[in-house]
Amino acid sequence: MRKTSDITKLQPSRAADRPVRPPGPGEGKRGEQGYLGYLLRQAHAAVRLTMERALADLGVTTPQFAVLTMLKAYPGLSGADVARLTFLTAQTVGVIIRNLERDGAIKKTPHPVHGRILQWTLTPRGTALLAECRSRVQAVERRLAAGLDAKAETTIRRWLAGIAAELQEGNGASDD
Repeated sequence: MRKTSDITKLQPSRAADRPVRPPGPGEGKRGEQGYLGYLLRQAHAAVRLTMERALADLGVTTPQFAVLTMLKAYPGLSGADVARLTFLTAQTVGVIIRNLERDGAIKKTPHPVHGRILQWTLTPRGTALLAECRSRVQAVERRLAAGLDAKAETTIRRWLAGIAAELQEGNGASDD
């Protein structure tokens, strides 16, 4: 084992003297050579940033958009259900729901059987806000699908949905 003083005396290699330029999106491991999981995460980050910019002047974040979208699709969800559907923590959804309720975009009603469970629905204001958000997000979606024909887009949608279904906790293959 080397002494610490020996390690500090090591000379840097020639490669360390040159500035390192990380690859841009689509290059090297950030391109076709990259792991699928990394490429999905990279694409997700780019889409999320683009959506955040598209929604910013409406004062809506992408997590708020996700909550509004799920409440439109599935009225009467509990906060816990919304958290599961949007991949957000219960605490984050709690904050989002309080803010959306304060702004008049959603309203709560007690569950008809389990009164302690609160169900959330969009208000007319929330429906109008979501419609404005959706028009902007649909523009982002058109950019995503640019250059794809309908069949390719359907194939990609099925592939992505299949990944989510297959890799959900408890549904994956064993590590044999």
